[in-house]
Amino acid sequence: MLAALTGATGLVGSNLAVELRTLGHTVRCTRRSTSSIDHLSDVDVDWVEADVRDSASLDAAFTGADVVFHCAGVIEMRPKVTRVMHEINIEGTENVVRAVRRVGVKRLVHCSSATTTALARGMDTITEDDPWNPPGFADGYTVSKRRAEEHVLASCHEVDAVIVVPTCMLGPRDPKPSSGRLILQVASGRAIASPTGDNNFVDVRDVCRGMIAAWQKGTRGSRYILGHENLSYNEIMTRIARVAGVDAPRRAIPRWIAAAAGRAGDFVQSVTGREAILNSVTVRQSSRRGNRFSSEKARRELGYTTGSLDAAIEDAIEWFRGRGML
Repeated sequence: MLAALTGATGLVGSNLAVELRTLGHTVRCTRRSTSSIDHLSDVDVDWVEADVRDSASLDAAFTGADVVFHCAGVIEMRPKVTRVMHEINIEGTENVVRAVRRVGVKRLVHCSSATTTALARGMDTITEDDPWNPPGFADGYTVSKRRAEEHVLASCHEVDAVIVVPTCMLGPRDPKPSSGRLILQVASGRAIASPTGDNNFVDVRDVCRGMIAAWQKGTRGSRYILGHENLSYNEIMTRIARVAGVDAPRRAIPRWIAAAAGRAGDFVQSVTGREAILNSVTVRQSSRRGNRFSSEKARRELGYTTGSLDAAIEDAIEWFRGRGML
């Protein structure tokens, strides 16, 4: 089988390429001319130049594919949808759907984000059926991914598509890095305190195997949450520290300090135009409770399984060290 991937220059796409090759599938990955592909230099994949903003290039990249996995996206923690988020996350997804329809790809697997789901109340966990209930704010990334997902769902009468909704993924081959920032901060000893919120964490390779199962077993028009453990940030940072052999953060970040740091990050962004690692959006997200999810539907319908988070952390640390990032 031939699988075409967008977003193979990122965490989930690169690991998905590895999993597909392990299963014997031919893998065709899109890349922009300026993208680095060193993180997949050891994997036998075919690279083609294409951009989700260029429909004609997508037609060429997807022709002959049995499935398209759409993993490309811009992850920026900004208060509003930026121009590049709109072009890539929203319009780019619309272009992918059109190209899949034009060239006759049998199935599209769209990789969304757990930010598009509801927030839990009390100690409940969120499922795919819970209505979206963003708090008093919805950041630009969340809005852009939600709108992209809605477009895919609305197109299911023309395209055989399923949506996967990963939670916070940890693991190797995170070149930017994305969620690997948390591992790098703790393993390097720079994290002296933890946020007060919680989240769901999962090995990115489990997510990739779930995506392949969604291709093969998923129901057209369905969404599947792919996660694993619901943990506080203190719990996950303590686990990372244990695996890395460093001291864990011993205290929580006071809310007023976190809020001040977020405002400072916002100021830096306004001056430089570059995303700050810590800003008001990241502070709100890491401080709030309710990021607790259930993957029972994926386990039931796809046979989705998960392994040890410790293995994901250990392999991520080894990969970062091998590239001189840690």
